[in-house]
Amino acid sequence: MSTPFSYFFQKSKVISPLKHDFTEVLGSIALMPKMLYFYGKMPEKVLIDGVLKRPKSVAIVGARKHTNYGEEVTYRLAESLAREGVVVVSGLAMGIDAVAHRAALDAGGVTVAVLGTAIDEISPRCNIGLAREIIESGGAVLSEYGSGERVFPKTSFLARNRIIAGLADAVIVTEAAERSGSLNTATHALEQGKDVLVVPGDVTRATSVGCNRLIQQGAMPCLAVEDVRDLLFPARGRKECKRRSLRGDTEVETAILVVLAEGVSDGEKIIAKLGLAVTEFNQTITMLEIKGLVKSLGANNWMLR
Repeated sequence: MSTPFSYFFQKSKVISPLKHDFTEVLGSIALMPKMLYFYGKMPEKVLIDGVLKRPKSVAIVGARKHTNYGEEVTYRLAESLAREGVVVVSGLAMGIDAVAHRAALDAGGVTVAVLGTAIDEISPRCNIGLAREIIESGGAVLSEYGSGERVFPKTSFLARNRIIAGLADAVIVTEAAERSGSLNTATHALEQGKDVLVVPGDVTRATSVGCNRLIQQGAMPCLAVEDVRDLLFPARGRKECKRRSLRGDTEVETAILVVLAEGVSDGEKIIAKLGLAVTEFNQTITMLEIKGLVKSLGANNWMLR
C-alpha cells in the first residue's frame, strides 16, 4: 500500500541542534544548522559498556546507481551494526542510502535520514514509504530547511552532507564513482576529524573508482564489520586484549603491545612514549602485524588483534 504524502504534513517538529543529546555534536561542525526540522524521534542515550551515553552512529553512503556488490556489502554492514545498537545515518537517496536505511530497519535498529530538501518535500518520492517506516520504527527524518522553505538542489544536497557526517562517529563509503556526492560526505568527515572507512571495489568498474581513490589517499579499508566495530567500541577490544598475554618475542615488541593495550593507537605517540627510533618502530610494528598480534587502522594508527 502506498504512503500518502499528506501523512507527513502537520507532524514535523523543530529543535535547536544544541538542545538534544544526539544532535549537539553538530555544534562543532562548520556552518552549524540554526535549527533542525524533523519527523519521528531523535535517538536517545543508551547503555554502552555499562555507561549511559549517546548511541554510537555511522553514516553509510554511496552511489545512487549501485551494483549488486555494493548493495550486498552495504546491507551486511548496516544490518550487522544496527543489530548492535549502532544508529545508521544516511541521506534517503536512491541506491546505497536506501539500502542502508532498509537494512537497519530489517535488523530492528534505528536509522536517521537527512534530507537535502525542505522537511515537507520528501525526496525522492519513491522513498516516501521508506521514510514512513523509518519514523514508525523509532527513527527520524530531518532537514535544516523548514516547511515551505525554498532550497536550491545544486547546493542543498551537498550542504546536507556536512550534517550526515556531523551526526556520525564514523563514515563508511561502500561504493562510489569518481565524482560521487559520497566523496563530498567523506571530505566533510575528514574536515570534522571523523574516521572514514571505504569498501574496496573492482578496479575495472567505474562505480568503484571513487572508493579506490580514497583508499589510495589514505582512507581506512573496510573489509568486514569488525573493522567498524573496532573503531566504535575500542574499550571492548582492550578488555579482550587484557585477558591475553601481552608478551612479544623482543623487549620492544612487548613494550609496544603494552602501550597499545593502554589505549594508545597513534604510531607517533607510541614512538615518543617509548623513545624509539622511527625505523625501529616501523620494523617492529611490521613484525607484530605479520605475527597477527596487531592490526593497522590506517594513517599510522594501530590496535591489538
